[in-house]
Order: sequence, then structure tokens, then C-alpha cells
Amino acid sequence: MRLQVLGTAAGGGVPQWNCACPGCSGARAHPGRRRRHASLAVQLDDGAYVVNATPDIAEQIESCAWLRPGPGPRESPLKGVILTDAELDHTIGLLRLREADALEVRSTPVVRHALRPFAELLRPYLQLTWADAATIPVSGKRPRYAAGSPEAEAEAEAGAEAEAGAEATGWVSALRLGPLVYAPAMGVWPDELDEAFRQAACVIVDGTFWDDEEPRRTGISARTATQMGHLPIEATMERLSKLPGRRLYTHLNNTNPLVDPAAEQHELLAELGIEVAADGMVIDL
Repeated sequence: MRLQVLGTAAGGGVPQWNCACPGCSGARAHPGRRRRHASLAVQLDDGAYVVNATPDIAEQIESCAWLRPGPGPRESPLKGVILTDAELDHTIGLLRLREADALEVRSTPVVRHALRPFAELLRPYLQLTWADAATIPVSGKRPRYAAGSPEAEAEAEAGAEAEAGAEATGWVSALRLGPLVYAPAMGVWPDELDEAFRQAACVIVDGTFWDDEEPRRTGISARTATQMGHLPIEATMERLSKLPGRRLYTHLNNTNPLVDPAAEQHELLAELGIEVAADGMVIDL
């Protein structure tokens, strides 16, 4: 299986356009620290896909030699997009793909329903088809724009914010892609996910925040990492270190100390045999 990491940052990227935190300032001063929004390019048996359509998608496609157009003047090898959730940071790039003749989008049903406005906007431009993705539910966290929908309210009344409900909604998923499991956002670590991790040759998982208090300590939120739908690295790294395959963190927030290559946390992860994914890295599985 051919895989290229197209981006490794959480929402806003690193640097974020309106942020002067140490992580963003460091990335401006040292361009090698810049990170695009988390995404992958994968070559599956039926064609080439990107996982999540980020605001950086055009530049990300250009950065991957086997996704570039050709040999025909308007011929692209990209068959479609596979979505882990309905967040704008992972879906707004769909609008930048309007020049395609046809595009397949794989997702859970609830994500497909949430993105109906995108489907309507794109209808005059291209043939858009939807299919189910091979997913494992890992959070019931809804995008802000979907929080007031009738479906969302019904889920909330049914207890969707509880862990069991979070696993049942399909709002946020881990993807099983052959020997790879990709989970850039994880609110829970259910048994089904653990089994998939143990069978995988490579797992790339949520590294948004280093510790649970990071969002509150840095002033970006009044909620903890867990309350924001992200298991922090401190809560997952020991468990991750015991998995048999290759293990990497992705989806780093600009507040995460790992955006600084000199941070001591890199050495701690290395001692556990865990990597931090880098933009552009190629993984052969």
C-alpha cells in the first residue's frame, strides 16, 4: 500500500493565520516547522484517494507526485475523498475540487447528511457520488454548525455525549484502510478500535494535545482536551507503545510542544518507539 502524509496539523494549521503563540511564531521564523492540515494520500486497489479534504488540498495534491494531473491535460488520478468526520477543517477542501468531472466521497451516513449543503453547492459543477467508509466510531463530537440540527438534538436527548453514545453516532471515526488505521481525532479508545490497532501494520492517531489541561492552560478554550473530543497524548502514549505495528501521532495543535522539534517530549516518545508524523513523509505498507 502506498501512503504519503499530506499534513499533520490540527485546525488552523501551523502557523495559524491569526495566532502568535510560541508554536506559530516558531513556525514563521523557521519554515521547516510549518504543518498543513492533517491529511493522507492513499493508493487503494480501486484508485487514489485523499483522506479528508482540507483547506490546503490543492497544495497537498501538488506535493504528492502520484496525485498530480496527467498525462492528459485535464486528467487526474484522484478518484475521491474519504472523510473521518464533518469538521470544516476536514471537509472545506471539497469545494476546491469542483473542477473535477466526478468525485466519490466516502463517509458515515451522519457525515453525509451534515454535508448536504456542500453537495448542493457542488451539484452544478461535477458528478458527486457517496459511499460508505470502513469506519470505527471514536467520538460523538459534532461540528459547531451541526449542533442545532434536529438529528443532533435527538442524539443529545438519547445521551450521545456519554461514551457509549459517542461510539454509536458516527460523527467522528477511525478509518480502516488495508494495513493502516487512521484516527486523527479520538474521543474514546473502544475495544473495536483496540483490536483494529493490534491487527494493523501502521496506526496514525490523534496527537492534537500533549496533556488534558493544554487547551485551558494556553487560553484557547475553557474545556479540557478530552472535553473537546481529543484524548491527549499523555493518556494514550503508554497504550500506543504496546501495539505491534508502526505508531505515529498526527493532527498536532499549534499549542502542542511537539511542533517544536527541540521539545523534550520528542525524546520521550522516541523512547517508547512512537513517531511524530511529518508533512511529506512516505510510508510503504
